[in-house]
Amino acid sequence: MLLNTSYKNLEITQRINEEVGKPFILSQRKKLNGILSPKLYIISGSIKIQNLLTINTNTNICRIELRPRGIIIEFRILLETYALLIPFYKLTIYKGKSDEYSFYRDTNFIKIKASQTDTIIHDFIKKIKNQKNDISPTTIEDL
Repeated sequence: MLLNTSYKNLEITQRINEEVGKPFILSQRKKLNGILSPKLYIISGSIKIQNLLTINTNTNICRIELRPRGIIIEFRILLETYALLIPFYKLTIYKGKSDEYSFYRDTNFIKIKASQTDTIIHDFIKKIKNQKNDISPTTIEDL
């Protein structure tokens, strides 16, 4: 689900919390050793996302936020902020060339570039995969 999150809106916040869970509390963030990725360079995206990216004249950068039931991929286009919400049960991650990752949710996807020498990005993606594997259908109901 692709949302414009530029403006504080209770309805959008509730949608995000229903889809991927509320943000982790501070103790959980410390236990996970951080929940935000470093800046990631966007290579391409699905049609909706690519249409937004072509508007932008700056470098296309995104960040990934880990949530209890999924991830949020946020990126800025001009003065607007967009978020791609991907719950774990719909998340598919593909590793392309040695420095590419693709994050899919149904028909929406984003491909990012991660340099081989930057282990922080590779470790963060491993953290996402581990978090996804730790979530079972019964624990989703508890969250």
